[in-house]
Amino acid sequence: MPADCRTDLSRIITTTQVEPHHDLARRVNRGLQHRWQKPFAGHTCDAFEQADHWLRAANRPLVLDAGCGVGLSTRQLAERHPAHAVIGVDRSADRLSRDHGALPDNALLVRADLVDFWRLALAAGWQPDYHYLLYPNPYPKSSHLKMRWHGHAIFPTIVALGGCLELRSNWRLYVEEFALALAQVRDVRADVEPYDPAAMHLTPFERKYDLSGQSLWRLVACLPHDPSLLPSA
Repeated sequence: MPADCRTDLSRIITTTQVEPHHDLARRVNRGLQHRWQKPFAGHTCDAFEQADHWLRAANRPLVLDAGCGVGLSTRQLAERHPAHAVIGVDRSADRLSRDHGALPDNALLVRADLVDFWRLALAAGWQPDYHYLLYPNPYPKSSHLKMRWHGHAIFPTIVALGGCLELRSNWRLYVEEFALALAQVRDVRADVEPYDPAAMHLTPFERKYDLSGQSLWRLVACLPHDPSLLPSA
């Protein structure tokens, strides 16, 4: 989660980068040519097995809340999509353990590493109807491009899962880079647009950013499920 959001006062992202990263296309192409081969973390394998069992038992279409933090977004998305099974994934046990009330019956919170979880989900044939990336860590230093989701080797897996993918951020450039990466992988146009959450703040970060007067940005792209995007090895 964004380091600049750990206090009640929401600081504006500061960076020396003022345009899409010059190395973005190369990073995306590398992900398309070389499959991420890092061994799976044992705890994520166990967590995914439990989530997969829950999803199959629910027998409902999937909404994936990737990087759900304390799970408030998962709860609200479960209410927004009552006919779906909503799974929120975050790597922090501390965040997931915070008491925000009972989960709706159609929601599940999972502690797991997203990079591994996404790979396991694709291998298991998961096909989310909706896939949310709400305010991921922007890693605003130019040298940290590979840590942004669109600069990471996992990006083709995110795209290959398919579904209606929605990204939100308070850093417009992050969303613009993500749109460029999508166009490179799938040749789809995803418009970067300002977003006004009004009274419906899906995450604590969104609420902080909005109430502190920061501009919020998003893109929405409807993608086909396509595991063939990934190289065989």
